[in-house]
Amino acid sequence: MFYYLLKYVLLGPLLRLVFRPRIEGLENVPASGAAIVAGNHLSFSDHFLMPAILKRRITFLAKAEYFTGPGLKGRLTAFFFRSAGQIPVDRSGKEAGQAAIREGLGVLAKDELLGIYPEGTRSHDGRLYKGKVGVAVMALKAGVPVVPCAMIGTFEAQPPGKVIPNIRPVAIRFGEPLDFSRYDGMENEKAVLRAVTDEIMYAILSLSEQEYVDQYAAVAKAEQAAERKRERRFPRAPLT
Repeated sequence: MFYYLLKYVLLGPLLRLVFRPRIEGLENVPASGAAIVAGNHLSFSDHFLMPAILKRRITFLAKAEYFTGPGLKGRLTAFFFRSAGQIPVDRSGKEAGQAAIREGLGVLAKDELLGIYPEGTRSHDGRLYKGKVGVAVMALKAGVPVVPCAMIGTFEAQPPGKVIPNIRPVAIRFGEPLDFSRYDGMENEKAVLRAVTDEIMYAILSLSEQEYVDQYAAVAKAEQAAERKRERRFPRAPLT
């Protein structure tokens, strides 16, 4: 109930007013039946923009940190995400990944839409990073199509660390559903999972026209943080 209150009364109209989203390819999202919508992830606003414009309800796998924050803000954030039907995902290791896959398959078993960001985290610099194979596992095990989606302009509207977004138009593009039925029964083959994931990421890249980085976003973020730490400890002497 709260999901539809957010979508049609509280949040949806506000998001449309602030971002004035231009929607392309909405007809590519199946009107019924299970499907995965796999998109790039540039902004915190992505979680709410896509559900606001889709005709069907979509359930996202959201990072567990949104549900475990401290204080009043943390409790309100957790309540908001749970009420909106989002599922917490622990990203701390292999077993956590298996739990996320089980949760996602549960959504698909009910013939619903599942939203997922194959990069596993928000892009910190606006580029598209290597996808994790969980999306391929779910697509093959559930035997469902994958609809690629590109959020365009949301990084500029609300970059990392910005709480109140800039008022500017964005675009949301949906590509044609990808059918992976040719890989039936091969969901345990690592090479197949990598090939399926790369095909999904290429479809997203074609829609978004981002620069692609063949590296996991979490690794790139960690390397950047380590470099900043080194620079603070050993600042470079100015050139004279």
